[in-house]
Amino acid sequence: SVPGWVFSLIALVLIFTINALSVRSFGETEYWLSLIKVVTVLVFLVIGVLTIVGIMGGHATGLSNFTYKKAPFVGGIPTILSVFVVAGFSFQGTELIGITAGESATPEKSIPAAIKQVFWRILLFYILAIFVIAAIIPYTSKDLLGSSASDIAISPFTLVFKRAGLAAAASVMNAVILTSVLSAANSGMYASTRMLYSLSLQGYAPKTFGLVNRRGIPIMALLGTTVIGLLTFLSSLFGERIYIFLVSASGLTGFIAWLGIAISHLRFRRAFVKQGHQLSELRYHAKWFPFGPWFAFILCVVVIIGQDLHSFATLDWQAIGVTYMSIPLFIILYVYYKIRYHTKMIPLDKVDLTRKRHHQD
Repeated sequence: SVPGWVFSLIALVLIFTINALSVRSFGETEYWLSLIKVVTVLVFLVIGVLTIVGIMGGHATGLSNFTYKKAPFVGGIPTILSVFVVAGFSFQGTELIGITAGESATPEKSIPAAIKQVFWRILLFYILAIFVIAAIIPYTSKDLLGSSASDIAISPFTLVFKRAGLAAAASVMNAVILTSVLSAANSGMYASTRMLYSLSLQGYAPKTFGLVNRRGIPIMALLGTTVIGLLTFLSSLFGERIYIFLVSASGLTGFIAWLGIAISHLRFRRAFVKQGHQLSELRYHAKWFPFGPWFAFILCVVVIIGQDLHSFATLDWQAIGVTYMSIPLFIILYVYYKIRYHTKMIPLDKVDLTRKRHHQD
């Protein structure tokens, strides 16, 4: 009988407190929340494989669900592209590696190690986990995501444990999923706060957001981020359409940000060489450069354009507006900045590769 927003408010207050205490409190919290996820997913993968081969859960499911009815490509390319925004929404946050570099004691060691770990963690915790789920649960299951957020009956991870005959483990899985949600919100709060703080230092946001307290926390940026976070409570007041609106806005915006990261990486390497530097000077070398940034750039463009091709075919302007609203917003802000400050493309030999910014008292 308790309204859902009450629990959301408790979680928001908890996350705000963790981020307001110190960077150490954020890091320690993320460490333990991540450890819970890692251990659980490893157990999940083992049980999932045992279920697929028939050692647990009665009979072997094998790989039959991959070709069940219209599987594996239900809905064709348009549907696959539309799923990317939700997948991207889940992946967004991996760029935190670069953001945390400024507050790392030994970035030359910890950042390359973290980048390498992220690759293997994505492969293990995303790709293999989805593989196990797809092998055990057919896409037609009534418990999976339907036409709206309210149609989510049970988590796919929980369904796998139930299918294996581990009802108690399924209940534990629900608790683990809650910690994962808290972890995502915690890291999102940290990243947003630091980006707003950085924008303030560079003159792109009000100077107020550049203020830090005696513990080195950009407290005004944290408060600003928390206020924006309160918008999520609108989903409790106005229903699931607000939820879809927020996911579409944040998901597509993340792909636009990744476009910027890919472009920045390409220009950084070109500027570095243009100014007479050797690649051996870099502490970390991106493998197969420039394939990575170019592949990311092209894929992000394809995903952004192909998010809702069906709406264009049917001229559903409301759906188009909700899905692609991040694009005109980005263009408006970009053009406004270019006109106001009369900025131009910086020549590669003029790009500042040495400037360092310091925290303000």
